This record gives sequence, structure tokens and C-alpha cells, in this order.
Amino acid sequence: MMSNFKQTKTIINTFRPNFLILTPVCVFLGLSVALSVESQINWLNFFLIMIGATSAHISVNTLNEYFDFKSGLDLQTDQTAFSGGSGALPKNPAAISSVLFVGLASIALTIFIGIYLLVEIGIQLLPIGLAGILLVVTYTQWINRFPILCLVSPGLGFGVLMVTGTFLILAGSFSGLSWFIPLIPFFLINNLLLLNQYPDIKADQAVGRNTFPIAFGIKASNSIYLLFTIIAYSLITFSIINQELPTLSILAILPAFMSLFAYSGALKYKSDIAKHPEYLGANVTASLLTPLLLAIAIIIG
Repeated sequence: MMSNFKQTKTIINTFRPNFLILTPVCVFLGLSVALSVESQINWLNFFLIMIGATSAHISVNTLNEYFDFKSGLDLQTDQTAFSGGSGALPKNPAAISSVLFVGLASIALTIFIGIYLLVEIGIQLLPIGLAGILLVVTYTQWINRFPILCLVSPGLGFGVLMVTGTFLILAGSFSGLSWFIPLIPFFLINNLLLLNQYPDIKADQAVGRNTFPIAFGIKASNSIYLLFTIIAYSLITFSIINQELPTLSILAILPAFMSLFAYSGALKYKSDIAKHPEYLGANVTASLLTPLLLAIAIIIG
């Protein structure tokens, strides 16, 4: 009994549960845009989107944990709330086969749901679905070796594909907003992962990864972080001015102060930023709170 509990606890920890909240936030943003164009929402499809998107997120997390343990990376990093992996497999290596199984089963569930929705919605959903699956299965072993791809793939997966895909399934066709709104979480989610890579630079480099901070350095990475922050919140500001977003969307600009606070920590502490988790916490909060507040503002407005 105790062995089964330990196994289950290890598997759940490799889900990285604290980060799974990003998925419903992005799906909710896609729902809000669909509601803004007065779509008749199929709530069964919405439920399936949430399940499929969450299982995809679980898959990328568990496969990442599996491959990081196999490569020895987990034994070289210091686990924190925001970086270094969950540390679950080093504590219970016997669960490695179970973690791999869950990762593969999760992506299989996503594919099954995707096929059902493809039949329901039409062929226009196929490129989004294929791109999403490709990101999940190649992230740890391939994408992490190419710094530009590694930089933009989180925002592409969660910000663009997830938000746009949700809108397409619920609204039935694309619109200008369905391509524009996802750019906001795109930049912020890229920033979320970018800053979390700082503490792992040496360990990542030792196992052959080539993330943006490794390839271009922390100074350049800080500049990219600031640029992405400015672009994300400028998009909201200009959209309010042009009346493309309701005035209430100004609430979604407030988390910019947390992004700037995180940026100040990156400037000051560089690769030691994990020793000051308030900065990484602010970065995560801004990445979650901005699309959430924007979605609420769109629905109310």
C-alpha cells in the first residue's frame, strides 16, 4: 500500500501541478474571445478542449521529467519552486517507467480528443493540432537544443495554439481577434520559461541543451525579457485605445508591475535569481494574471 502511494505521489509530482493552472487560463482566454463574437458555445466541446489541453500539458511535463532524469540533468540541478524540475524521480527512480507511460498515455488522450474535434470542426483545425503534438513530443529532446525555438515554443504552444485552437473550435472559424489576442500570452509565457532557465544554465549546458540564456547570455536574455514585456502590454494598451478591447481591459495592464519587478531581479541577481524566489514568483504571477484579467474584461466588456 505504501509503495503504491509513493508511486502515485511521484507521478503526480511530475505533472508539475502548480504550473498546470496555465492551461485553463489560456483556454479561458480563447473562450472569452469566442464569446465576444457572439458564438453559440458547444459546452461539450469546451469540456473536451480543457481535457485535451490539460493532458497535453501533463504529457510535456512528464516526458520532460523522464528525459531529464535519463540524461542525468535532474542530478545536477537544484530544485526550486520554479526551476530544476520537480525532483520526484531522483527521490523514487523506480517510478520512471510509470512516468513514461503516463506521459505517452496523456499525449494519446490528447490525440484521441483532437481527432474527435477534427471530425466535428473540420480540416482547418489540423495544422494547429499537428503543431501542438509536435511541440509536445520534441520539446525536451530537440527544441531545447535550438535557442530561438526554445525561446518561443512555450508561447507558441500555450499562447498561440491553445488560445487560437480554443477559439476556432468554439467559434467555427477564424477572426482578427483570434490571431491578435494570443500574441499577448505568447510574449508573457515565453518570458515565464526564459527566466526560469537562468538557474539551470550550467546543468542544461552539461547535458547538451542550448537554451537562449546559454547561447546568447543573460544580458541579451534580460533585454529580450524586457522587450517581450513591453510588446505584450503595449498590445493591450493600443487595443484599448483603438477600441478593439473593452476599457476594462486596462486591469490586464496592472501585472506589468510584477513583470518589471521580475526584470529588476534578473538584472540584479542573474543566474542566482532562484535564491530570491520572489522575482520568479512575480514573473509567473504576471504570466497567469494578465491573460486571466484580460479574459474576464473581454467577457464583461
